[in-house]
Amino acid sequence: MIFDTHAHYDDRQFENDRYSLLDSMKEAGIGTIVNNAADLESVETSLELAHRYDFVYAAVGVHPENAYELDDSKLLWLRDKSHDPKAVAIGEIGLDYHYPDNPDRDTQIKWFRAQLRLALEEKLPVVIHSRDAAADTMEIMKEAASKGIVADIHCYSYSPEQALEYVKMGFYIGVGGVVTFKNGKKLKQTVDKIPLDRILLETDCPYMAPEPFRGSRNSSVYLPYVVKAIADIKGVTPQEVVDITEQNARRFYGIRS
Repeated sequence: MIFDTHAHYDDRQFENDRYSLLDSMKEAGIGTIVNNAADLESVETSLELAHRYDFVYAAVGVHPENAYELDDSKLLWLRDKSHDPKAVAIGEIGLDYHYPDNPDRDTQIKWFRAQLRLALEEKLPVVIHSRDAAADTMEIMKEAASKGIVADIHCYSYSPEQALEYVKMGFYIGVGGVVTFKNGKKLKQTVDKIPLDRILLETDCPYMAPEPFRGSRNSSVYLPYVVKAIADIKGVTPQEVVDITEQNARRFYGIRS
């Protein structure tokens, strides 16, 4: 079944139908979901969802846009949350230089490195958010890879060449709705160049809905459109994409079937 490696079902956009939607997932062919935290509050809500549903797991971490929330005591709190049996990764963490009102670069880098150290100490994989920060992310993740950290470069948006560098480090590349967009040429080229056993399916829902739903609220039930796009690029069947990416996700997160 389809494994959605990156969702945000605790988002307010799901306020009215969150549980009915999640209740329908297995019927829609969605077997497993990892809900990724973005701030301290969503660490709690992601874990709550994970404990409510046996097929939902949580990644716990603080997004770079919210790096100002962290201090040494909060990092200790996050460490404690990472010990929860339904916590399978530290994420989403990383760097985001896109918006001028985001925390300054030094602050983002400080807490990105701190959360990477946490993941290394707790022997957990990491889910990486990187926007307009290609060089700094690559430098930091090369160092992380040398220490044995395994990463998913979520919602990949850089060049195919950089993706191949990440693959050489043993990392995975997160592919979602953008691969279906007419202007998603760079991601399509990336999917073409990297091996299928390094691709993870994701929605980033409620964001990044695939065609023909672009601009509407996204959910895991739209992932077959992403599967079809990847299958067409790789010249394989959609079922092969589902099977291989599910194996990839289980291997990455350490979740048994």
